[in-house]
Amino acid sequence: MAPETPIRAAIAVGGVVQGVGFRPFVYNAARRLALVGSVRNDADSVRIEVQGSAEAVDALVRLLRESPPLQARIDRLEVARLALRHDETAFVIGAGSRGSPRPILPADLATCGECLREVQTPGERRHRYPFTNCTNCGPRWSIIEQLPYDRPRTSMAGFAMCADCRAEYENPGDRRFHAQPIACPACGPSLALMDSHGTRLAAGDDALRKAAGAILRGGIVALKGLGGFQLVVDATSQPAVERLRQRKRRPDKPLAVMVASLDAAARLCRVDGEETRWLASHQAPIVLLRRLDAGNAHDDAGPEAPLAPGVAPGNPYLGLMLPYTPLHHLLCEAVARPIVCTSGNLSEEPMALAAEEALERLGTIADLLLVHDRPIVRPVDDSVGRVGPDGFQLLRRARGFAPLPVDLGADGPAILAVGGHLKNTVALSVGRQAVLSQHIGDLDNALGVDVHRRAVDDLISFFRVRPAAVACDLHPDYASTRLAEQLSRLWQAPLIAVQHHHAHAASCMAEHGLTGPVLGFSWDGTGYGPDGTVWGGEVLECCGHEMRRAARLRTFPLPGGDRAVRDPRRSALGVLHECLGDAARPIAGRWFTAGEIDTFWTILARPGMTPRTSSMGRLFDAVAAVCGLSTAVSFEGQAAMGLEFLADPACDRPYPFSIGEATPAVLDWGPMLRAILEDVAAGTPAPNVAGRFHHTLAEMAAAAARRWGGRDVVLTGGCFQNALLQRLVRDRLVSEGCVVHLHREVPPGDGGIALGQLAIASQRIRA
Repeated sequence: MAPETPIRAAIAVGGVVQGVGFRPFVYNAARRLALVGSVRNDADSVRIEVQGSAEAVDALVRLLRESPPLQARIDRLEVARLALRHDETAFVIGAGSRGSPRPILPADLATCGECLREVQTPGERRHRYPFTNCTNCGPRWSIIEQLPYDRPRTSMAGFAMCADCRAEYENPGDRRFHAQPIACPACGPSLALMDSHGTRLAAGDDALRKAAGAILRGGIVALKGLGGFQLVVDATSQPAVERLRQRKRRPDKPLAVMVASLDAAARLCRVDGEETRWLASHQAPIVLLRRLDAGNAHDDAGPEAPLAPGVAPGNPYLGLMLPYTPLHHLLCEAVARPIVCTSGNLSEEPMALAAEEALERLGTIADLLLVHDRPIVRPVDDSVGRVGPDGFQLLRRARGFAPLPVDLGADGPAILAVGGHLKNTVALSVGRQAVLSQHIGDLDNALGVDVHRRAVDDLISFFRVRPAAVACDLHPDYASTRLAEQLSRLWQAPLIAVQHHHAHAASCMAEHGLTGPVLGFSWDGTGYGPDGTVWGGEVLECCGHEMRRAARLRTFPLPGGDRAVRDPRRSALGVLHECLGDAARPIAGRWFTAGEIDTFWTILARPGMTPRTSSMGRLFDAVAAVCGLSTAVSFEGQAAMGLEFLADPACDRPYPFSIGEATPAVLDWGPMLRAILEDVAAGTPAPNVAGRFHHTLAEMAAAAARRWGGRDVVLTGGCFQNALLQRLVRDRLVSEGCVVHLHREVPPGDGGIALGQLAIASQRIRA
């Protein structure tokens, strides 16, 4: 029988195919199939040329389609025939191209099981080595400086491989074959322990053990982790937690907890199968889980819930995560109890990255600093998410997820979106992909503004593009808007301002590939309205890049404007004055002195002195105050969270409300407020009132959807981080025949604004 005539094929694979062991995977598969040729990283794909039997080539293509490496994501696979070559005798890994980069780099990956076993096994070369990694795990986005993803273009470039690591790196049969961050104790990064003045106290494993000892004695340790510094204390020590809160200036906001294993997580929280999968995933996010003691969130005593009460006061949920680097695994093993692991910063500031910066900014917080000498290229905080009615939903998108792109559905020019003012992220369109930065944070201080500018510069230089347009929020005083104006002038590119709540709706539409018409329930705290009011309780009809306000909450005055965000009494005063007029004065006397009330009444009598708002977030604050919850809050949304946790979902009889006939239809909460006041005066338990309030909002949503009469609905905005509200509104709309879309890949809050800005700007340019 005559031998089969060989064929030659070019295979282009696009998606997340760099930094996930893709080239070694192709190399070993091609060798097994007796193919010759090459594989190399290109700027926007992996390029493969293979020659051999048609059956073997088909088998390779099938393997790429059906069984790629676990962390890879195949978005595109193209095969073309080539002319045969007769000068190849083997399959090789070729050098990467340095063309125009495309968004294909994976996020940082949690430690894999094989590396963890090496770290934990005496006699292994990497026993107790905190920077162990392979092609299946380790740093990616936090260390890369340029594409293609090769060691000389990462922050590992300064660490020359020893002979043993070089042998692994070059061995096709080794799982570290072409693992760019490869390292070992002989040639890789190392640990050091310093006091708050920068004096070096210990090095290597001794530094780690002494840091663990300090934590067990109640100390605060600043840990240089994967993407920035973290502050670590013993989560079972109330004095240590209180000291951390005082020094960090974070009196109430829940603190994230790291536990050593899934078994440890199950001793603290209810963990179902989907939650287990995400806790142990290669993204390893913080997952919000229901506490086992949720019936009494103030009582943390008992063997099943050993946490200090100050970790998450009054909160039925815990933010739990598992160790995701060898360093965290070793620290958790040494401490042998849950640890608080929170961002290394003062409250509302960005994380510190380098040891020098940490000494300056964290020296007054931490007793000791556990540092290493691998540079961090960009800050990457921990991601936060929860399992909701439609699966896992991100609430903060960072480590493990950034910079994975979202498909915009059509090619277009490069556009930069600078995001909002709070919980900021930025985004850049490259082709048809939207690259989303990691969580940046609030822009209320100079440090935050500087980090935001560096994140913008980072995306622009990394992908080597000059944006054809800049998208921003409609609010003229946001720091992000001012930067967008500067960049627009610098690049002579059009500035596209996008209304805040329209951007919220568009971000969820972009996630689901929706073009409209869509009804967007965009409920949050604050957004600049083009009519001169503060929006926030919006129902928007969206189609393409256009938006019409279909319905809104009844507006009310907001004494002090933005000051009401941290003072729910002001929101309560506004709704009471709007609904009851002078009859509200005795009720307001619960919260204000007589002199303060006189001042407010004078202001409220002059409408031009007080902004009006349709904000759902501020309505939550008002009802929380009326229900008797504390009016002293230290972070945005605290009062609304309290109302959610207070609510009894079984109290499902909605309060009365009305919906107007005009467009936009006004959802009038006035009848509801009067009924709530009657219930409170009659001594109705606050959980009953809070439960009925949530059900009333679901009925309002159903009424607005019926008035619209369409099919596709998105739920977006910070208020839909409220799990109870999201579930009730979703279920009620589904019962009305709507197809309800929830956020999954980007947060419903302001962390998703940049994607919405980008989607709308792209559509406007193409229109």
